Amino acid sequence: MNKLTGKVAVVTGSSRGIGRAIAEQLSELGADVVINYASRPDKAEEVAEMVRQKGVRAITVQADLARKEDVERLFSETINKLGKMDILINNAGIMKTTPLAEVTEEEFDQQFAINVKGTFFACQQALKHMEGAGRIVNFSTSVTGQMFPGYSVYAGTKVR
Repeated sequence: MNKLTGKVAVVTGSSRGIGRAIAEQLSELGADVVINYASRPDKAEEVAEMVRQKGVRAITVQADLARKEDVERLFSETINKLGKMDILINNAGIMKTTPLAEVTEEEFDQQFAINVKGTFFACQQALKHMEGAGRIVNFSTSVTGQMFPGYSVYAGTKVR
């Protein structure tokens, strides 16, 4: 039996990149996985199929983490389809590299909505639905300690 057999993991932003790799690793450890995506159902289903081939359950849930109601739906669909949730991996995020003097209010709001608001409300929902000893992992970035041009808003959303 694998270490995470019987556990259900929600991985935000898991249709590609780091999130996809996390979903794959969790499935190799035996966890059932919820693949969250914003706009590419084909990519999410590709990840889900790969995860299912490891002998675990996987579902895909479209949810824009900038919208609280979408975050709530992500967790309600998880519970409805998989019965519970034990692990939350807050991976989803966006990074726009615009020089500080040129950042628009829309860019600022979008990055904070996904990277901060989405992470906060995902944690809140996880706490409402986790039973027993669950786990929440929130990603940050090494960019917060750097002074890269154009990363000011993104770094502000990832301060640890």
